[in-house]
Amino acid sequence: SALQRWLWRLPHLGRQLRTYQLARFTRTVAMLLKGGVPLVAALAMTEALLQQQALRGGLRAARLAISEGGALADCFGRHGLATDVGVRLLVVGERSGNLGETMEKIAAFYDEETARAVDWFSRSFEPLLMTVIGCLIGGIVILMYLPIFDLAGSIR
Repeated sequence: SALQRWLWRLPHLGRQLRTYQLARFTRTVAMLLKGGVPLVAALAMTEALLQQQALRGGLRAARLAISEGGALADCFGRHGLATDVGVRLLVVGERSGNLGETMEKIAAFYDEETARAVDWFSRSFEPLLMTVIGCLIGGIVILMYLPIFDLAGSIR
C-alpha cells in the first residue's frame, strides 16, 4: 500500500522496519535449516514473510545466485538481505558449516537492535508528549483567563 511504502522511505523508521523484517526472515530460515530443509528451498518458503517488494526482489535474485553456486553471505550482502554484521556472521556460519545456528544468532542480533530502537523511541517520545500536553494545558488556561482580563480592563 502507499502508506507502507511511505513508512519504508522514512530515514530511521524505514531502517528499523527493514531490520524487523530481516529478523523474522532469518529466524524462519534458521528454523527450516535446522529442520533439514535445503537452503534454496528454505529461501523459497520464506519469501512471503518479506513485506517490502525490494526485499522480496532481493531474495529472488539471491536465491537464483545461490542456486547457481554463489556464496550465501555475498548474495545476501549484495541484495540487501543482511546488514554488515549479518554478512560477517554468515561468512563464519558458511565456513563452520553451522548455518542454522548462525542465522539464529543473526536473528537475535536483529531483535536486539529492534528492541534498542523501540526503547530509544519510547524514552524520546515520553518527554515530547509531556511537552505537548503541557503546552495544550497552558494554552487552555490562557484562553480561559483572557476573558477575565478583558473584563477587568473594561471596568477601569
